[in-house]
Amino acid sequence: MGRKHGPWTVESSERLYADEFAEVWVDEVSRPGVGPKRRVTMRMKFGVAVLALDAEGFAHLVRTFRYAVGKESVEVVQGGAEEGEGPLAAARRELKEELGIEAEEWFDLGLLDAVTSQVSAPARLFLARGLTFGEPETEATESLQPLKVSFDEAVRMVLDGEITQGISCALILKARLFLENAD
Repeated sequence: MGRKHGPWTVESSERLYADEFAEVWVDEVSRPGVGPKRRVTMRMKFGVAVLALDAEGFAHLVRTFRYAVGKESVEVVQGGAEEGEGPLAAARRELKEELGIEAEEWFDLGLLDAVTSQVSAPARLFLARGLTFGEPETEATESLQPLKVSFDEAVRMVLDGEITQGISCALILKARLFLENAD
């Protein structure tokens, strides 16, 4: 007998691929009234996303080419947590690495499941304020261009479809509501 997973019973599970960022699994599943089915899922490393806002009201974003969608994307700072690293520590590290920014104030804006049908990609969202600027420490595989826009412009870019990456959209809009309610 298999293991329960919501309304499904997982009869067998096989990992097809794994690297430092993700695993691909194929499960043979069943549930009452539904014959055997196959479910393929991808499980991503736990991630963090950071929106850095400076004292003058500017958002510090990145522009990068995203292979999966075949185009440049404007995004908040993002990355995966290292083994044993908590979400806030990972967020601090990613912001320093990608933009050379350190922050005094950190606001946890919650967990986001970016894609839920076939991909498990949870990310903790943070707003960073009280910024200090230094030099980025990007990895050789990263090609990031810093982008500084007013926070209002970042919100407009989300609403007009210029920023389309889901985590970035959610974080920018959640930050807007958070800041409006903080006043």
